[in-house]
Amino acid sequence: MNIKQVAARRIWDSRGRPTVEVEVVNEDGTFGLGIAPAGASMGTREAVELRDGGTRFKGLDVQNALRGIVGEIAPTLVGRDVTRQADIDGALIALDGTPTKSRLGGNALIATSLAVLHAAAAHLPLWQYLAQGRPVRLPLPQIQIFGGGAHAGRRVDVQDFMVIATAATSFSQALEMTAEVYRAAGELMASRGQLAGVADEGGWWPSFARNEEALDALVASIEKAGFVPGQDVAIALDIAASEFGRGGKYRLALEGQELDTDALCERLVRWTEKYPIVSIEDPLAEDDEAGLVAFTRAVGGRVQVVGDDYLVTNADRVRAAATVGACNCALIKPNQAGTVTQTLAALEAARAEGYATIVSARSGETEDVAIVHLATGWNAGQLKVGSFARSERMAKWNEGIRIESRAGAPSGFAGRAALA
Repeated sequence: MNIKQVAARRIWDSRGRPTVEVEVVNEDGTFGLGIAPAGASMGTREAVELRDGGTRFKGLDVQNALRGIVGEIAPTLVGRDVTRQADIDGALIALDGTPTKSRLGGNALIATSLAVLHAAAAHLPLWQYLAQGRPVRLPLPQIQIFGGGAHAGRRVDVQDFMVIATAATSFSQALEMTAEVYRAAGELMASRGQLAGVADEGGWWPSFARNEEALDALVASIEKAGFVPGQDVAIALDIAASEFGRGGKYRLALEGQELDTDALCERLVRWTEKYPIVSIEDPLAEDDEAGLVAFTRAVGGRVQVVGDDYLVTNADRVRAAATVGACNCALIKPNQAGTVTQTLAALEAARAEGYATIVSARSGETEDVAIVHLATGWNAGQLKVGSFARSERMAKWNEGIRIESRAGAPSGFAGRAALA
């Protein structure tokens, strides 16, 4: 199956911002579509989006990225075997020629790489094509209930307050349990006069006086939904500490406090002792490796410590982190790496080091459901796509239900065992 045509177009993401879609057409007429998502909080080492700058759409248009796809990427890919993903991704990386994919744009490269993957799998469900006959499991969902940080106008400092249905025995049941918690949280916040709307990723946009108040409200929501906190449903946090910390100093705007690394670690450790928290992402800033090592040493035996901004879906950084003992779980974001091949390399490096893995969406998303297939076909164990609202999120959760229910779908569910 050789590539006959590569086309590109501008479409719009969940924040109403321009993004890149690529269509790869095979000689037999089958095709694949790939779409680039966009993050709000981003690691400094992740693949760089190519935006036009200027005043149009506040500088966020992607016409330069589209021109690069049509003028450089398409001529490079036409005629190539679409099933040779690693070779194609290698050609894309070489064509761009920069460490962060800044010349052609990480958004152009990941959209193209995903389109190639979809085109190669045109005759099979994508998860099945990726699994290549190996046993796979539906991933355990992490689902946002309250949004914060860059996803909610920094109303609270912590970016994601999430739940994990640890007692669920299927993907569908995990979603059923989360639906009850999500509704209970909305009702609880409304009754308290603390509901300020919906955040970027669909979680409730709350009005709290302290960060810890959100944890109290989340525990109350789990109980209001009829579940036992820590037994049926547990808590996961994305601190996104790089958003409010640099050089070992962390400014908690909500509480008017500045903490050093030790003080922030102590606070988070105390939270893990007081609340049923099983996973914490980016507890310290990406430049605070010593803090990440210390925090992992303190809680890593009982809490999943997830590296996002620090690891940026990079295999070399995962291996280096394991060498020093930082984190025990890697967040896997395809657009952070820039190609499918590099994304898989990071996931496999994490596995080799004994890390758990979570395939993750971004805050600026579309109707694309590829990451559900990646998480399932690669047997990643966990999936994070935002909240239990907004169609760009629900499209992904619903796709997982379809995969689970269709004939020939994988019979397993990762469940709580997937946690580090």
